Amino acid sequence: AALNNYVALHYSSRHMSWLHCFWGVGTIISPYIMSYALTHSVWSDGYRTVSYIQFAIFLIILLTLPLWKINAKADSKKTDTKPLGIRGALKISGVPFILTGFMAYCAAESTAMLWASSFMEGVHGMTKDKAAACGSLFFIGITAGRFLSGFISDRFGDIRMIKLGIAIALIGIIMLVFPVKILSVIGFVIIGLGCAPIYPCIIHSTPDNFGAENSQGIIGIQMASAYVGSTFMPPLFGVLASHIGLRIMPAYLALFFILLYFMIIKTQRATGK
Repeated sequence: AALNNYVALHYSSRHMSWLHCFWGVGTIISPYIMSYALTHSVWSDGYRTVSYIQFAIFLIILLTLPLWKINAKADSKKTDTKPLGIRGALKISGVPFILTGFMAYCAAESTAMLWASSFMEGVHGMTKDKAAACGSLFFIGITAGRFLSGFISDRFGDIRMIKLGIAIALIGIIMLVFPVKILSVIGFVIIGLGCAPIYPCIIHSTPDNFGAENSQGIIGIQMASAYVGSTFMPPLFGVLASHIGLRIMPAYLALFFILLYFMIIKTQRATGK
């Protein structure tokens, strides 16, 4: 939350997109790191390799710390951070709407991440290994999408990028409805592309929507609402799928993206942006 707030305050929307793009890079390379460790040595070497990467990141941040302090001094004259509790944040106009929307987005994103391979296996009859490979295409879509959106997000603005992402994701969801295997494979890639700008743009728009002095507290609460969606909604889909079937996945995902769209509209009206 602290890093997200720092980037939201000091950098443009494209930098936020590229920051979250590297989350996707991590999700893509981490299975290969562990796979290499399991086939060439022992499983613990996978964790050891990740620890080396983490330590390298720590050194980079430590060595560039003076640059962070320069930005902090420049910003301290402009705004003073206000301590916000949950009650205080919820009293700010528009905050309840963006929290609901953020929860809805993370619910859809996490469900697509965790259930894409099961959908390909259960609905299209793929083998487990092929279904897993196709499911991983979602991560490629979201990572590539965040890299590409960085080039246009400053021109379009955060809110337009969020709405564009929702529209693209819904196109991908529609492709899942058809009983054609290749359409579903492409659909998950397109859903990933649609998801790409939403998370970083919601975060980056927070200081502009609710004030730089409130952004740290609100972004922290946004992270909490995000975890509510990503923690509870994928298991709920599993329960529904066990009773109804995996074919409900397009409707389930569409429900959350539509909810997100209306929450963004209500946030705009509440904040006057």
